[in-house]
Amino acid sequence: MELRGRTVLVTGADGFIGSHLVEALLAEGAEVRAFVWYNPFNAWGCLDLLPRSVLAGVEVVPGDIRDPGDVEAAAHGTSAIFHLAALVGIPFSYRSPAAYVATNVGGTLHVLEAARKLDIERTVVASSSEVYGTARYVPMDEAHPHQAQSPYAATKIAADRLAESYHRSFGLPIVVVRPFNTYGPRQSARAVIPTIAAQLLAGRGEVRLGSLEPRRDFTYVRDTARAFIAAARCDGAIGQDLNAASGRDISIGELAGLLAAKIDPAARVCSDAQRMRPRGSEVERLLGSSAKLRALAGWAPEWDLERGLDETVAWLREPANLRRDRAEVYNL
Repeated sequence: MELRGRTVLVTGADGFIGSHLVEALLAEGAEVRAFVWYNPFNAWGCLDLLPRSVLAGVEVVPGDIRDPGDVEAAAHGTSAIFHLAALVGIPFSYRSPAAYVATNVGGTLHVLEAARKLDIERTVVASSSEVYGTARYVPMDEAHPHQAQSPYAATKIAADRLAESYHRSFGLPIVVVRPFNTYGPRQSARAVIPTIAAQLLAGRGEVRLGSLEPRRDFTYVRDTARAFIAAARCDGAIGQDLNAASGRDISIGELAGLLAAKIDPAARVCSDAQRMRPRGSEVERLLGSSAKLRALAGWAPEWDLERGLDETVAWLREPANLRRDRAEVYNL
């Protein structure tokens, strides 16, 4: 599918990955309609951090992914939908699972129904590596079993399989893209890399985290945005689940050490009981294979972890981008 000159809808455009995808789509020559969460503050989330010159080329549509009428109206007249709108914080899903079902499952249903009614040419659904649970083998390909180790993971599994059902039942041209632990500028402090960096930049000499043993495959956000675009372009990707991973894993403790070396080498890293996930819920290892996405669409990561961390830390060092007074707050 050619994106240049086509109108595309990005749900969750106000989110971390969504804002980077908006930029990448604009660079590809697409006409971007950004669906953002309606709120009384007239805030556009991460889109508010984009230069005005970039935002000038974006049609911003406030709405609610939980409202089918909002979603269908936003999708009207578009050729493709990139569906990224979701509740993403795993710890908060323990507290408010019903909100995750309504947003992640119900919201995906509304996108699929809009795509079916409006005969949308391509729908790309954002998944998560959390659907796999702790690795049973590595690298983890798309055939790896799914295991819901949190309510969040359960809703993403449900959304993925709902998308599959619309492809199989109605012939909807759908691709599911499954990023592994995306990071980079604009990510909120609820994620592990900004959490570590924020505590280091606050200069208190200590970093408090949950378990330091889990291993994750971190993928830089620009590579993730490229993966969504590559999958949308590729006709052979229709009906497929596709991992987007760096192919390298690192423990949370080792990651904290890397960041400390860049910011405060003398800082102490310790586990905090408040930040530990419930027994049975912690995903111990994620290490992905992107061989399928590479074979079908030619995608491969361009950013290694060290370079990506340098860019992320540089962004976080800017006072306007980080609330240092909240560095010790545990963000669900």
